[in-house]
Amino acid sequence: MQIDREAFYFIGSYGALCVLCCAVALIDLRHGIIPNWLNLAIAALGLANIVITDSTMAAFTAMAIAALIGMLFWLLQRLYFAVRGVDGLGLGDVKFLAAAAIWVGALAVPTLLLIAALAALAVAGGLQLAGREMKRQTSIPFGPFLALGLLLTPALQNLLGLN
Repeated sequence: MQIDREAFYFIGSYGALCVLCCAVALIDLRHGIIPNWLNLAIAALGLANIVITDSTMAAFTAMAIAALIGMLFWLLQRLYFAVRGVDGLGLGDVKFLAAAAIWVGALAVPTLLLIAALAALAVAGGLQLAGREMKRQTSIPFGPFLALGLLLTPALQNLLGLN
């Protein structure tokens, strides 16, 4: 019986990614931050997965894409702060998106964000229905929703054969 090595590596690395994403969600919920070491661990695991399943050159390409995604969201974060005077997206979220781009690629980042935004809206709606007053100033950590988006996006890519 032949074992598909690529599938084996994906399952192993995806399992580790699940653990890291759960840590991101719990820490962001409790402390309102996503630690740099967790973002680095997610990025390093993604790069290792790419090197094992594809090539070293693909890993360098993924790092370049991650840097571009990070710069883009950092600029958006700064622009929002300049216009509104408050942080709409934390730097931990920006770094997380850069690390997540290694896993999903630049073209799937909008899918990740859509999943995260829809989940966040569902939770905000649920909190509103449960009687918690939701105002413009109400802050909800976005890290858990980004983590959910990161977990669902590669699974969808793998399921639909979009890799």
